Amino acid sequence: MTWGNGDSEVRVLLTTWGSRGDVEPLVGLAVALRDLGAEALVCAPPDEDFVELLARVGVPMVPLGPSVRSVVAGTRPPTAQDAFRLAPELVAARFETLGAAAEGCDALVATGLMPAGAPDVAEKLGIRYVLACFHLLGLPSRHSAPGARPGTPSPVDETDNRVLWEQDAQRVNGLYGEALNRHRAAIGLPPVDNVRDHVLTARPWLAADPVLCPSQGKTDLDVVQTGAWILPDDRPLPDGLEAFLDAGEPPVYVGFGSMASHAPAEIARVATEAARAQGRRVVLARGWAGLAPIDDADDCFVVGEVNQQALFPRVAAVVHHGGAGTTTTAARAGAPQVVVPRIADQPYWAGRIAELGIGAAHEGSTPTVDSLSAALTTALSPTTGTRARAVAGTVRGDGAAVAAKLLLDGTTPERPSATA
Repeated sequence: MTWGNGDSEVRVLLTTWGSRGDVEPLVGLAVALRDLGAEALVCAPPDEDFVELLARVGVPMVPLGPSVRSVVAGTRPPTAQDAFRLAPELVAARFETLGAAAEGCDALVATGLMPAGAPDVAEKLGIRYVLACFHLLGLPSRHSAPGARPGTPSPVDETDNRVLWEQDAQRVNGLYGEALNRHRAAIGLPPVDNVRDHVLTARPWLAADPVLCPSQGKTDLDVVQTGAWILPDDRPLPDGLEAFLDAGEPPVYVGFGSMASHAPAEIARVATEAARAQGRRVVLARGWAGLAPIDDADDCFVVGEVNQQALFPRVAAVVHHGGAGTTTTAARAGAPQVVVPRIADQPYWAGRIAELGIGAAHEGSTPTVDSLSAALTTALSPTTGTRARAVAGTVRGDGAAVAAKLLLDGTTPERPSATA
């Protein structure tokens, strides 16, 4: 072992602040570390969903910052003013919470919303720090502007792109710089000039499948791609859902996860009518947007939090927002997808699903019955189904184990193939 505190048991602190798509992969890594004999502690937002998730697998949790739902599940999307209030609050929470939780740990792994404060706690304690991301958005590249879909042509040249990246660094400094350097000074650390690069490091980890998210040539950093961190789920489906699935042809699943104020308007009605236009029943996931049935017809079944790993192999298609976790789970299940992207990395996943031929990327963020029905026509075609099942066999499920081993023995895995 190339690092450690000399104790027989290695302790790793894992932290994030973000939606379930940010939390669940860390829980998958925690379980993988535990399987290898290490101890893992997760610092995450105190949302009830996340508390229950960690309790279910027996991984200890320390609450970090405000609940995510309190920030994102209002009637409107968060504003710039909200961001300027949240950023220093999270910095302070990380110095306080992580500073205490990381005592006696050998490494600190951070993900989620710009974890300013995490590398600083690790620096103060002299322990290893790893920044992990679940997509390439936000990593510097000469080939695409910030926010552009990685790997696609950029309308700007390298000189213009460098200017954009400098502006992005200034934006992050404006949000986090003053609070970060104030807290660094309080624990005897010198100031940092570029918060973004300080947090990212020159060698971030990419916890995404290489088929779904190939990284070679897509960023200027020395990315270590481990594969997606997947938490195995062996929970049975609810009896009512089992009966619904058995009662007819495979339905269309519709869910928008942690999207609340960002969920498309009237998406439950639009998706239900679009599925019916294709002669399909619907499994409607409530999610944070609180999706509800549009009538009392028996062709729609509503679920809360459910085992997607068990459900997706039994549906005809998955209509979703394009979160990294849902995209990966559907791809592994061989379920054709329709992605209706709204924010952040979602347009990338939509484009990648269409590029791979395993589903359709909906044009625009607000579908109509006709537009969503057209996308479903593509997803439900025999060609797409055949391709989705073929690609499913190439999507890896061992990313968390790869990352856990990398943390424990310090070796770098071979760069995985992105062939599909």
